[in-house]
Amino acid sequence: MDASLLGRQDEIGRVGALVDAARQGRGGALVLRGEPGIGKTSLMRHAEQAAGDFLIMRAFGAEFEMELPFAVLHQLCAPVLGNATALPGPHRKALEIAFGLDTGTPDPFLVGVATLGLLVEAAAERPLLCLVDDAQWLDHASARALVFLARRVAGERVALLLSVREPHRLPGFDELPSLELKGLGELDARALLAAAIRAPLDERVRDRILAEARGNPLALLELPRSAGLAGMAGGFALPPSAPGVIEQSFRARLELLSPQARLLLTVAAADPVGDPGLLWRAAELLGIEPSAGAEAAALVEFGTRIRFSHPLARSTAYRAASADDRRRAHEALAAVTDPVTDPDRLAWHRAEASTGPDEQVAAELERCAARAQARGGVAAAAAFLERSAALTLTPDLRTERVLAAAQAKLSVGAYDVAAELLAAAETAPLDQRQRARIDLLRGKLSFARRRGGEGPTTYLLSAAARLADLDPAWSRACYLDAMETGILIGGLGPVVEAARQAPPAPRPPSSADAVLDGLVKLVTDGHLAAAPVLGPIVGDAGDEVWARWPSMGFMLAVELWDHEALHGIPARIVAAGRESGSFHLLPIGLAMLATASVHAGDFGAATEMISEEEAIAAATGAAPLVYPRIHLAAMRGRREEAVELFDSVLAASQRMSLSVQWATSVLNNGLADYRAALEAARQAVAHGDLGLSGLALPELVEAAVRCGETEAAASALRTLSERTRAGRQAWGLGVEAYCRALVTEDEDAYREAVDQLDGTPMAIYRARAHLLYGESLRRQGRRREARERLRTAHELLSDLGAQAFADRAAGELRATGEHARSRSSQVSDQLTLQELHIARLVAEGASSKEVAAKLFLSPRTVDAHLRNIFRKLGLTSRKQLRDLPPLAAWWSPRPPAL
Repeated sequence: MDASLLGRQDEIGRVGALVDAARQGRGGALVLRGEPGIGKTSLMRHAEQAAGDFLIMRAFGAEFEMELPFAVLHQLCAPVLGNATALPGPHRKALEIAFGLDTGTPDPFLVGVATLGLLVEAAAERPLLCLVDDAQWLDHASARALVFLARRVAGERVALLLSVREPHRLPGFDELPSLELKGLGELDARALLAAAIRAPLDERVRDRILAEARGNPLALLELPRSAGLAGMAGGFALPPSAPGVIEQSFRARLELLSPQARLLLTVAAADPVGDPGLLWRAAELLGIEPSAGAEAAALVEFGTRIRFSHPLARSTAYRAASADDRRRAHEALAAVTDPVTDPDRLAWHRAEASTGPDEQVAAELERCAARAQARGGVAAAAAFLERSAALTLTPDLRTERVLAAAQAKLSVGAYDVAAELLAAAETAPLDQRQRARIDLLRGKLSFARRRGGEGPTTYLLSAAARLADLDPAWSRACYLDAMETGILIGGLGPVVEAARQAPPAPRPPSSADAVLDGLVKLVTDGHLAAAPVLGPIVGDAGDEVWARWPSMGFMLAVELWDHEALHGIPARIVAAGRESGSFHLLPIGLAMLATASVHAGDFGAATEMISEEEAIAAATGAAPLVYPRIHLAAMRGRREEAVELFDSVLAASQRMSLSVQWATSVLNNGLADYRAALEAARQAVAHGDLGLSGLALPELVEAAVRCGETEAAASALRTLSERTRAGRQAWGLGVEAYCRALVTEDEDAYREAVDQLDGTPMAIYRARAHLLYGESLRRQGRRREARERLRTAHELLSDLGAQAFADRAAGELRATGEHARSRSSQVSDQLTLQELHIARLVAEGASSKEVAAKLFLSPRTVDAHLRNIFRKLGLTSRKQLRDLPPLAAWWSPRPPAL
């Protein structure tokens, strides 16, 4: 066993268990964490030895390499790229684009799915051990792909072992299984030191070495080697940390080398590729003799790939070099780098070799940024742009490049760096357009951080005001951005007040202009005044305005009770997201479309879309959009399940309180707990936000009537009537009619409600209209007529899965002397959301591979879910699943046309 693993029995056991589990088809991932020299690399070597029957795949992050997109992933996958021919065409193409073998823009998560497929194909022959050392230096795209893989290899013969130096800023790595390596205890440290130093050792010298090393194995081995025993006994200042000790050790060893050997190590450290041909060509240009390689061999291995003895040896070799030697190294590497096959590394070496501003190099870096962005490497583009700006002499051009870099840094979540770049840009002379761009970026930064201080709408409104005279069209677009942000985070009123100062719309106005003016009119003059402006645009789901402001369109559809727009706008966003592969756009569309499906009573389709949106969130490391779950839980009416969800949502974010209040009012109206429903509905309505406040009005009317608060019910009805009359949509008119019937006890209004809603797909509202009508008839003693309405309501609500309202209808039926038919068990009662989604896809005929690709899982994981589904439902085959009547009743592969 490697001497540096002395005292690491528990850690060796964890790594061995990972390898053994993968050998048996129970793959997994483990992140080794700790300071430099603590033993991470040694543990990886041990894992490699334990996996003698595995295919070993290696990669390492490089501190001095630009974040070229997918560079480390390409390095890892190189041994199995021959298996790419077995992948579906789109997956294969995604990998080829990501690895620079084809042109186009890669979908980062399609790359993740494709990489998973690549490893699964390779693991069919023998288990895989993927080793990624120095992961803290991964390029952004590779890091995301590896996190994706780590979460999905549980059912495969794949072990993924990564080492990370603390601290790190890798998104998603903190959620992966990890093993933190700490310093050795005193007994183990003494034993390691004794194994390393065979000669007799003075007690004071040994104690000094132990104190200096602080239990760090590499420090225990390096200190005596570099300083010598006499040096240790002589006493020198205590370094601040073990990594400092190790770095001092490597520096001391470097000082013993000749200038040519040190320069050769500087070149090797500056080249992240590890290509020996490149290294020796650069060395020849610098006049370095081949004999220098033998002298440097203690710190670096010159084989088929250049490998340093330890990552700290590489970083120390680079940092210990003089600025002039580093510049010379990069200059030589630039001279021998192929400008056709590796233009980005060439540009980077030229940039590092620059002694001052150089517009030619800066422009080439800007072109590198464009190439990186086209390949999905936004992080790389940001770094190229940042370095380009530093090399730009012209102030105005430098400002433009700094702002472009800030935009790119913001896109990859590097918020602190983006803020620093914006602060730097503000020190330069700026015109109004540039100040507006800074305001817009600060608004996006504020929205992303949500840390208090200036809110995002403040910055967006500032940008709009700056652009009012300079660029009226852009100014008006900024006001719309601020409005949509106000809708999403609250506080729309002040934004609309500010938007009254927007530049006048051109003639003829665009759809965006009409939406801006219509929204101002809606908030200031009411629905009747705004509907003629907003109604036609909201009703046109294909209008381009909703491609840019989809959340606003969705909320306006709710506000105007337009069921066609409620489905059509998000359906278009989903289609666009699928076509473009945008994992920013698609989850938004899926969440909105799931919500629309809930209100149409298609809980199965809603469940499918919620599951897909959550699968994307899990794959990307983003937080899932929870509001569709809230709507579904409210309408399904399962008290315990719903209350648990509502409580967890409020504990996580008070921003969702309006959704929870609306949902609570619906839930409690279904459960006939009208006092609780009334309290929640009042809070939702009082909030006044676009969309849900309007949806809460019918709940308030129903609860207030049942609680005997007739004036509150009448007031809410007046507000609701203004909105539904303005929209003139059957969904709204039907809901308003049954609310009017509740307040006035006008039977004709109940009939009107049923007639209006019969012409819509809004089945849950149609069923509630029958329920309310039946309840009214029963209270009048008209039992036979009541039974007909209540029976219809109960059957509809039971088939939809609206348990609370169905139970309420059953209770009313019993009061008429008729027992409701027993509700058959629904598939949804027994399966999780993900299991239900998988069952629905398989029932449609999808293979395990197809389901895996859609839900970002491995095929083995899908098969494991299928086994659970079969067990829960008492099935043995996919055919039985397709033929299962309850599933068929819930099955709707696409939301119904509206």
